[in-house]
Amino acid sequence: MTRLFNDAADFTDQSIDGFVAAHGRWVRRVPGGVARNTSTPPGRVAVIIGGGSGHYPAFAGLVGQGLADGAVMGNVFASPSAAQVVSVATAAQHGGGVLLTYGNYAGDVLNFSQAEERLIGQGVPCRSLPVTDDIYSAPPTDRGKRRGVAGDLVVFKIAAAAAAEGRSLDEVAEVAARANDRTRTIGVAFTGCTLPGAAAPLFTVPTGRMAVGLGIHGEPGLDEVDIPTADGLAELFVSKLLGELPDGIHAPEGQRVTAVLNGLGAVKYEELFVVYNRVNELLTDAGVDVIGPVVGEVCTSFDMAGASLTLTWLDDELEPLWTAPADAPAFRVGAVESAPITTGPGIAEPVVTPTALAPTSEESRAAAARVVQLLEAVRACVDEHADELGRIDSVAGDGDHGIGMQRGSKAAAAAAHEAYAAGAGAGTVLTSAADAWADRAGGTSGALWGVALRRLGARIGDQDKPGAAAIAEGVHAARTGICDFGGAELGDKTLIDVLVPFDEHLTAAVQQGSSLTDAMQTATVAAGQAAAATTHLLPRRGRARPHAERSLGTPDPGAVSLSLIVRTIHDNLAPRPGSDIPTSEGR
Repeated sequence: MTRLFNDAADFTDQSIDGFVAAHGRWVRRVPGGVARNTSTPPGRVAVIIGGGSGHYPAFAGLVGQGLADGAVMGNVFASPSAAQVVSVATAAQHGGGVLLTYGNYAGDVLNFSQAEERLIGQGVPCRSLPVTDDIYSAPPTDRGKRRGVAGDLVVFKIAAAAAAEGRSLDEVAEVAARANDRTRTIGVAFTGCTLPGAAAPLFTVPTGRMAVGLGIHGEPGLDEVDIPTADGLAELFVSKLLGELPDGIHAPEGQRVTAVLNGLGAVKYEELFVVYNRVNELLTDAGVDVIGPVVGEVCTSFDMAGASLTLTWLDDELEPLWTAPADAPAFRVGAVESAPITTGPGIAEPVVTPTALAPTSEESRAAAARVVQLLEAVRACVDEHADELGRIDSVAGDGDHGIGMQRGSKAAAAAAHEAYAAGAGAGTVLTSAADAWADRAGGTSGALWGVALRRLGARIGDQDKPGAAAIAEGVHAARTGICDFGGAELGDKTLIDVLVPFDEHLTAAVQQGSSLTDAMQTATVAAGQAAAATTHLLPRRGRARPHAERSLGTPDPGAVSLSLIVRTIHDNLAPRPGSDIPTSEGR
C-alpha cells in the first residue's frame, strides 16, 4: 500500500514539488507539471508528454535533453486537464510547434485533443498522438482502442530524438506514429495497487495466481493464470508478442527490436534481470537482434507487483533515434553536450490576468447566490458518496472517480464563491465553476462536467432572471456539448445514459407548464431509474470497456454521480424566503 502521504488530496502537488526540488538540474516547475530546465535552440519542435500521476518515472522523469521538453501531470491515475496541457506546452515550446503524446485513455484523449485545438487557436502549430501499445486491451483489428502503457517510453524517446535533430513538426509526428505502430506490450500483475489514502487495493489477485493483461491504472487483468517461474513468464511474454508482428513484418528472423522489461512498482530489479535473461535468449533464438534494451522501472502503478515487456520493431530510421543520447532524471543514454540551465528550480506561479466581469443585473446576482449554494450542496453530496463512487469505479476501472469528483466539485464551489464575491452574475459564476472543475478534477469526468457547466452558464447569462425554460434549455445545451465532445451514446454505460432521460423529462415537463421544482422532480426520478439500469449494460467506452463482463451487475459510476447530483439540486431547489430562483413560473 501507499504509506507515505500527508493529505491524499495534496499528494500529486507535493510529489511534483519534491521532484523538482530534487531534480532542478533537469526540470523546473510550471503550472500543470514540469518543463525542461535547460536551454533549447529556438525553432525546435517541443515534445510534450503526460498523463496521470502515480506512474513514475513516467512522466516527469522523462523530461530532459534528448527526451521530452515538458510533462503534464494530472491527479493520481487521472488525466491532466486541457488547461494544464496548454500551460505546460506554452511554457516548454520553442517556436517550432508542439507534439502532444500520451497514453490512449478516454480522459487523456479528451483533454489533450481539446488542448491541441486551443494551442492551434493561439497560433501554436500542434499535433497529437495517443500511444496504443497494450495488446491485451483490444484486438489487432481495433488497435486504435488499445491502451498506452510502457511502450510510451519508446515513442516519446524516438519523437524527442527526431525533434532534437531539428526535424519539422510533421516529420516528428510521422516518425512518432511509425514507432507507435511498431510497438507492442503485454503486462501481468501479482497484486493490485493502493491509492494514497485508500483503505484497500483497487483489485486483488488470489495467492499463487497472476493477472494477465492488466492496465497501469489499477484496472484488473483480462485473464488469470498460475504464477509461472521467471523463465515461464519470459516465455509467455515473448510468445504473445512474437505472435503479433507489426504490418510489413512477416517473420521475426533478421529483424531488430528494442526490448523494455518494465517493473510496475514492487518487483525488484534483480527479479527483472532473471526474467530478462530468458527474454534475451528467446529473442536471440528467434533470430531477432535486440538493440538498446532497457530493464527497470519505466511506467509504474504505485505499489503494484507486476511487470510488462515491450517490443518495438526498429528500422534504419528508428534505430538511431532510439539509441541517440538523452539525459533525463530517470533515463540516460550515451553522453549529451550539457546545455545551460535556464532558471532555478523554484516553483513558477501562473500569470493571472484579471478578467473583466460581464455586466450583470440584480436578478442575476440573486440567482448567482443560489448557484453558489447549489454548488456547495453538490460538493457536500460528492464528499458523502466519494468512497462508494470509488468502489463502483474500481470494479472494472481505476477507482478514482470518487476522488476526481471530490476535487472537481470542491474546486467548482470555491471558484463560484470567488466569482460571486467579485460581483459576477449567475452565468459567469457557472462558467468560473466549470473551468475550476475541469482543471482540478482532470480525467474524463472533469472534462465533461466542465463542458456541462459552461454550456449551462452560457445559456443562463448574467442579465435575466433564469426561468425554468432557460434552465431546461441550458441542460439541453449541456447534453449536446457532452455528446459532441465525449462521443458517447445511449447504451454505452456512461453518464449519457442518465443525462439524456433527465434532459428529455425536464424539457417535456417545462414545456407542459410545470414549475421548475416539479419538472426537476420528474426528471430526477427518471435519472435515478436510468442510473440503476446501467447495472445491466456492458460498457462500450472508457477504461471499463476491456473489462465489460466484469462490470455487469454494477452501475456506471459517472451515471450514479450524475443522478446523485441532480437529486441534490432538486432537494435544494425548494422555495426559500427571498429567493429569486423561479420554481413555479418561468418560461
